[in-house]
Amino acid sequence: MGESNPAYRLAIYPGTFDPITYGHLDLIDRALELFDDLVVAVAHNSTKNPLFTAEERRAMIAESLTCLKSERAPSHIETVAFHGLLADLATKRRATAILRGLRAVSDFEHEFQIALTNRALAPAVETVFLMPNAKYTFLSSTIIKDVARHGGDVSRFVPPAVLQRLTARFSQ
Repeated sequence: MGESNPAYRLAIYPGTFDPITYGHLDLIDRALELFDDLVVAVAHNSTKNPLFTAEERRAMIAESLTCLKSERAPSHIETVAFHGLLADLATKRRATAILRGLRAVSDFEHEFQIALTNRALAPAVETVFLMPNAKYTFLSSTIIKDVARHGGDVSRFVPPAVLQRLTARFSQ
């Protein structure tokens, strides 16, 4: 990744990604048009009870990058798992931005609070909000897991690698 260039722009896209969906991939695709490189950061969130381990989620993201439309992927994307504060990761990586997705107005208030907290902790890092393509605004990893858990077809919402893992997890 080209960190030595003073105009270099690195964004961090954090999330639980339990699992990654086509909505997440849509944001990654569009972020590659705005930033030189992107770090997809899988959070260890102690307040959530994820279906997949952080390493499984990281692997699913890496496997799903083949679904991206951007010609810059996956060579301009790094996938990492992290503990602790996002602001610390952003500062350590010298990120210029934190990328967050907004699906609906209801997401805004929570995301706004997080963005202001991150600005206080890492003033040099901006938060950039992107809205997914309209066809993905209803998608959430929670809904995907619930549909898959009950035998519903989620193939149009998640990449093939994710579908395989969901099917295997819920067939146990």
